[in-house]
Amino acid sequence: MKVMKFGGGCLKDSKHFLIVAEIIKAEKDSAVVIVSAMSGVTNLLEDGIQMSMESEKNVSEIIKTIRDKHKDIAEALIRNDDIKHRTLEEIEVRLKKLEKLFYGVTYTGEITESVKANILSYGERLSAIMLSGVLKSLGKDAIAMEADQIGIITDESFENATAMLPEASKNLRSEVLPLVRRGAIPVITGYFGCTLEGKITTFGRNGSDYSAAVVANGIGSSLLEIWKDVEGFMSADPKIVECPHRIDKLSYYEAAELSYFGAKIIHPRTVEPLVHIRVPIHIRNLYEPESEGTEVLPGGYEREDVIKSVTYNKHISILRIHGPGVGYKPGIIAEIGRLLSDMEINIYSVITSQTCINLLIGKNDSRKSYESIKKLADGVIEKVNLENNIALIAVVGEGLLKRKGVISRVFSAVAEEDINIEMISLGASEVACYFIVIEDDVEKAINAIHREFFKEIK
Repeated sequence: MKVMKFGGGCLKDSKHFLIVAEIIKAEKDSAVVIVSAMSGVTNLLEDGIQMSMESEKNVSEIIKTIRDKHKDIAEALIRNDDIKHRTLEEIEVRLKKLEKLFYGVTYTGEITESVKANILSYGERLSAIMLSGVLKSLGKDAIAMEADQIGIITDESFENATAMLPEASKNLRSEVLPLVRRGAIPVITGYFGCTLEGKITTFGRNGSDYSAAVVANGIGSSLLEIWKDVEGFMSADPKIVECPHRIDKLSYYEAAELSYFGAKIIHPRTVEPLVHIRVPIHIRNLYEPESEGTEVLPGGYEREDVIKSVTYNKHISILRIHGPGVGYKPGIIAEIGRLLSDMEINIYSVITSQTCINLLIGKNDSRKSYESIKKLADGVIEKVNLENNIALIAVVGEGLLKRKGVISRVFSAVAEEDINIEMISLGASEVACYFIVIEDDVEKAINAIHREFFKEIK
């Protein structure tokens, strides 16, 4: 039994829905399907929140746009009138509920975290109904299932929830496995779950990968397939490097580090629910279903030249917190961490010295982080600086810390391009090293490293 997850890039229009449905139909093993929202719909929902705050006249326009996107697919792909009618009817029921949520935002003039999460869950709800309708029209017994209805229980973080695996697994075994045993195909919403009290929570953007891993854990799946509109993990970003190479195999930890530091192939937390059950992940290409893709396995292997990929993240900033004793004073890092945590700001990394604490944070959070930490300035904190014109580069590969000379080759390649390195972190991970450069130097640095480690690959 396998779990098959299809992202928004696989669900762009009627052509893509049909490709997805045909792939599922051709599957010989028992399968459980996880879906993201149709491409662009989550953005429409986010825009809709703002538009509904501005005027109630905007609500009908938002709903019509979303309705039309899904209706067009039903009209194009579902030939059976009865199946088409029932599919559109189920979509209309969800749209009426969504409409009420938007009007609630209009009349209150505000949006709570709980209501926002609920609104954003509707992209996946509609997508599951639509894909199950298309599968039914192809003769498959497909059943749309919503995460909150089948009990994918999470903690109470509305924008970056964590599944409570024991509770979620118990519910999934009860709700999903009987359908699989009878030969049906459950089509389950990704991206969101619910608290024990039934409030909707989300796993963050691209969180459907994490949803799929939670389901794979819960039902005891032997394989998790993540279908994308790309080949899999690459040795570098094809937009930057002329001839990158597809990576055949990665370990859980290599994939997690690559995803965390910028390679948007899978959600960084996808491996979390799978670590103890050691289920392999297979990244598959929608346009080349026969392609091998990338396998993400519990164990790793060491490539001859060690480095498997180099990735980057331009969406970060550095907060430098200066003071003659900041690295010595007990509790100061914890105090800063609590302050940012209460604002739901993630700290990518912390690098300290006696006189400076350096925080890597998302660029979108940089200004409010800076203003908040400035208020802590006292006898220990002398000043706070914010640097935005930077980027993070990460090199990832099993054996990176053990093989002599690998790191020196990385930095020599960068130095030959006359690029200055602002900051380095080595040793925090056994499979990754990262460093900071000026944003304008990213492409030169990536290409230099890629030439150094991949020039001999055919």
